[in-house]
Amino acid sequence: MSTQIVTKDSRHTLSVLVKHNLNTFSRILGIFSGKGFELESVTFASEAEQGMARITITTYGDESTVEQISKHLHNVIDVVKVTDLTHKKCIERELAIVKVSTAKAGRPEIMLIAQAFKAKVIDITDDKLALEVTGNTDKVDAMIKVLKPYGITEMSRTGSVALKREFQGAVNIN
Repeated sequence: MSTQIVTKDSRHTLSVLVKHNLNTFSRILGIFSGKGFELESVTFASEAEQGMARITITTYGDESTVEQISKHLHNVIDVVKVTDLTHKKCIERELAIVKVSTAKAGRPEIMLIAQAFKAKVIDITDDKLALEVTGNTDKVDAMIKVLKPYGITEMSRTGSVALKREFQGAVNIN
C-alpha cells in the first residue's frame, strides 16, 4: 500500500449533507471567502431525502486546513454531516460541455478525440462541435487539454459531485 504525501496544495473533496436551505449554502460560501480558504468547485443539489441537500466542495490545503474547514462547516446551522472523501473510496464525477471550432481541423479528427474520451456530440453547426464529457476531473482536464489546440470557443463545467463508495471489494466498477 502506498502512502500519500500531503502537500499544502493537496486536493480534498468534502461531502456536506444539509437541510435544504439557500441560507445554509450562503453561509458555507461565506466561510471560504471570509477565512480565505481555497475553493475549486462547489455543487448544491437536492438529496434523495425530501428537505435535504448535498453540497460537494472541492478545496485545496493541507490536513490542518481541511480540518479547520470541517470544523467551521460543522458550526453552520442546518449542516447535518461533513465527510472528507479524499482518503476514502468514493464515486466522483464531473460534467463539461465544450464547444470546439472545426475550422482548424476537420470534424473527423475532433470526433475521434471525442470517441477516445467517450464524449458525446450534442450540437453541430457549420464551424463548431459541442461535446459533452463526464468522468473524474483528470479525464475532463485531459480532454480539454487535447482539444485546446483546435480552438475551444466556449466551455462550462459542473465541478465535482461525489459520494462514498459502498462497494468495498477489489473489482473496479468505475
